[in-house]
Amino acid sequence: MSDAARHAPGGTAGPYVLALDEGTTNAKAFAIAPDGAILSSGSAPVAVSYPRPGWVEQDADAVWAAQCAAIRECLAGVVGTPAGITISNQRESVVAWDGVTGRALAPMLGWQDSRTAEFCDWLRSPEREFAVASTTGLSLDPMFSAPKMRYLLDQVGSGPVRIGTVDAWLVSRLTDQSAYVIEAGNASRTLLLDLAALDWSPAMCELFGIDRAALPDVVASNADFGVTAGLDFLPDGVPIVGVLGDSHAALFGHGCRNTAEGKATYGTGSSVMIPSGTDRSVRTGVSTTLAWLTDAPMYGHEGNIVASGTAMDWTARLLGVKPGRELDELAATVPDSGGVSLVPAFTGLGAPWWDRQAVGIISGLTAGTSRGHVARAALEAVAHQIADVVDALDTSDLQVLHADGGATASRLLMQCQADLLGRDVVVAANAEVSALGAALMGFTRLGWELPAVAQQEGSRYRPAFEDGARAAARSQWRDALARSRAVPA
Repeated sequence: MSDAARHAPGGTAGPYVLALDEGTTNAKAFAIAPDGAILSSGSAPVAVSYPRPGWVEQDADAVWAAQCAAIRECLAGVVGTPAGITISNQRESVVAWDGVTGRALAPMLGWQDSRTAEFCDWLRSPEREFAVASTTGLSLDPMFSAPKMRYLLDQVGSGPVRIGTVDAWLVSRLTDQSAYVIEAGNASRTLLLDLAALDWSPAMCELFGIDRAALPDVVASNADFGVTAGLDFLPDGVPIVGVLGDSHAALFGHGCRNTAEGKATYGTGSSVMIPSGTDRSVRTGVSTTLAWLTDAPMYGHEGNIVASGTAMDWTARLLGVKPGRELDELAATVPDSGGVSLVPAFTGLGAPWWDRQAVGIISGLTAGTSRGHVARAALEAVAHQIADVVDALDTSDLQVLHADGGATASRLLMQCQADLLGRDVVVAANAEVSALGAALMGFTRLGWELPAVAQQEGSRYRPAFEDGARAAARSQWRDALARSRAVPA
């Protein structure tokens, strides 16, 4: 079916799931048929503000308005009411809102926000870091939600305050405040969830000064999230049937179910995740997380990179080209970076270093350095950071890395990634794998058979580097990292 037919007046008839995908910079909505086909879509941009160094904020009410706009555009292309609604959402970001009116009480603190770094340092001790990691699987870092929750609660004061991640916020708005729940995988990114008990940890709530009773209820990924109410674009009673954090949704959508296959999502930041089944062991430098919860938990090991798409966009602005294709074309004018390295530690470094004191640098400049070399270094920085996480994950079983996200359109970046990993990189045929993954989770609730659409390959990139070339490139990157972190190489 052509795009014109999908968006024709009157739209397409037939059963479908309305899959919402609320990301850092865009809110999207898709009508997805039982065979996995996208019948219609809508999108709206979401603004991000940086009021101070290290601060990253969004207007939560504007996020909701953008999501509503995307839904309206999507629904204009289909006929009938969706069988259910699913949500894929940016993780770790925190919203505080009025439990009666539903209005946001303060700016939403983005997952990249590092204003609580000093608070985390104040809490930090070997005993506490061990307790946090062994209970939650996470590092004591401002990227995660609990420090942001504490900060917002201090700002908004008392009253009918609700606080949660973006999935909890969207479900609350969709149900006219009747549902106050958080999906278990999203909850596992807060520093408050006990990975063994799959519920809020009293000890972690006490550590961060958050009343356990004030938090939303933790529910499974394909639970009963409530039904729509009070919306002008959907009738009351449409069930919300599946919710996943965007990285988890991508893992589910790619069909990764064992340690031989992992995925990397190339967005504003990047997430590398590998399923681990029942293994929730703690590994240095990376997180143990709950990928999803259905009849049984699926755990995963993950590394989160703070700046990947951000790094490429910043470099494009610096060089006076448009992000995406123009930056890619500029990088392709040279065979390599000419010894230039770019470390995009704009708000410090995430996995596997967790160094919020690291600073962004460009090193290796010479009189012969060109704009192409800097552009190439930006793409390589993304690939090196992914490789750092894969190394930290210690995945000797990993054979293929599935890739999704906007930057996968860069053939140069994907080849560079395969070269630095020494493993095949397979780009998803479906660019909207996170939305599709959440929809497939909803299918399990609705009793629909899971189609195999997500496993269709788009492009496969095989390593072309010899071992010596790979080792030299990685050594140059490690030298630059050491300068960024002001530590001996």
